[in-house]
Amino acid sequence: MIQKEKNEQQSAENLKDKKTGNDLGTGSVGKLLLKLAAPAILAQVVNMLYNIVDRMYIGHIPEIGVSALTGVGLCFPIIILITAFSSLIGMGGAPRAAIFMGKREKEKAEEILGNCVTALVVIAILLTIVFLVFGRPLLILFGASENTIGYALDYMQIYVCGTIFVQMALGLNSFITTQGFSLISMLTVAIGAVTNIVLDPILIFGFQMGVQGAALATIISQAVSSVWVLRFLTGKKTKLRIQKKYLHVRAGILLPVLGLGVSPFVMQSTESLLNICLNASLSRYGGDLAVGAMTIMSSVMQICTLPLQGLTQGAQPIISFNFGAGKVDRIKKAFRLAITAGLTYTTAFWILLMVIPQVFVMIFNSSSTELMDFTVWSMRIYMAGLFALGAQITCQQTFLALGQAKVSLILACLRKLILLIPLILVLPLFMEDKVFGVFVAEPIADILASLTTVIVFSRIFPKLLRGVHPGKDEK
Repeated sequence: MIQKEKNEQQSAENLKDKKTGNDLGTGSVGKLLLKLAAPAILAQVVNMLYNIVDRMYIGHIPEIGVSALTGVGLCFPIIILITAFSSLIGMGGAPRAAIFMGKREKEKAEEILGNCVTALVVIAILLTIVFLVFGRPLLILFGASENTIGYALDYMQIYVCGTIFVQMALGLNSFITTQGFSLISMLTVAIGAVTNIVLDPILIFGFQMGVQGAALATIISQAVSSVWVLRFLTGKKTKLRIQKKYLHVRAGILLPVLGLGVSPFVMQSTESLLNICLNASLSRYGGDLAVGAMTIMSSVMQICTLPLQGLTQGAQPIISFNFGAGKVDRIKKAFRLAITAGLTYTTAFWILLMVIPQVFVMIFNSSSTELMDFTVWSMRIYMAGLFALGAQITCQQTFLALGQAKVSLILACLRKLILLIPLILVLPLFMEDKVFGVFVAEPIADILASLTTVIVFSRIFPKLLRGVHPGKDEK
């Protein structure tokens, strides 16, 4: 009788998947990847606008644009760290939930979701307290000068008050994507981004709030997104629902989530540390001009890498679900399509940056000839190894989708902690042009890390697949 009920439940789930077009176990892999990745990529493009639209408006504020842009750029490490904690929970919990969904253990997947909701709330409260108390000394440590500290504080103090909204919107949105509802996931970001784009000019210029207006627009937008996410995950359309009985944290549920989420957390939090090292070194060797150029280049790097993350997010549910279901051929096909698309994209973007970097600089500031010339020169150096990131990020995220937290963590540490940060600190000591030494560290680390990641992946990936009991071959 119990087995019969399980079979009936599984048949109902299969029928539901087919009706929604999200049958991750039997649908065409190519069509699924396109269906899941396209909205995820679009969501990341919108998310990119979400992240950089403040800087676009701030950089064009009359008279103070360059200093204000530099000041807001100094807040990057804090913004990145807040986002990293949402990934610790969201990107750690979502793949595990997908694997249990593939095994038809829905209750376990919902328990993971409930534990993650509680963890995100607690983390948000702690982060808000820490950054409000220690914000000023941290910004000075990051390289703030007398000309930029005021703008940095104005932005940071308002932004961190919205940490709870960032955690809810970004952390829980991963659970929408992993169920195959990529369009809903995209709308989460789109609704917030549109709100932000509309509010920014009103608050910055209309109410003459400057950088404070930009920060306020951002947290209002994140609040709107978080309400959207919570309404969906407590509604009727979701497969996994937030339930009160699962909000009580259990170590056996949350610790594996943290173990898997530590890799994307390290990837993003080390980006924060990297930003600190870059800004501190550039402030020392090149002053506010170099830090301003780095703010623009960090924004351009986001323009490139966020859509790439959308591509890997689209592939993740397919790979995770079929790994849980034991369908090896579908895992291989999804990976091949993802890495081909990733390399093609990063190579095309790299060509644009080498040929017309000034177009990207003008997005953020067009009034300062000095900043334009310096940034165009430095961008061709800093972005020289960008083409290789398509392979590194795809392989690393595939390890994550397969539940290989340790391998993904090591590879996450390789590029930034082991290679890039030491190179930023060491290379200027041996070069006459010390600012060049800081910038050239990036392409060296990008290429070395990508080569290493591909080699490791080519050795471990086949072993992982050999350990999976093959499921039914699908066309």
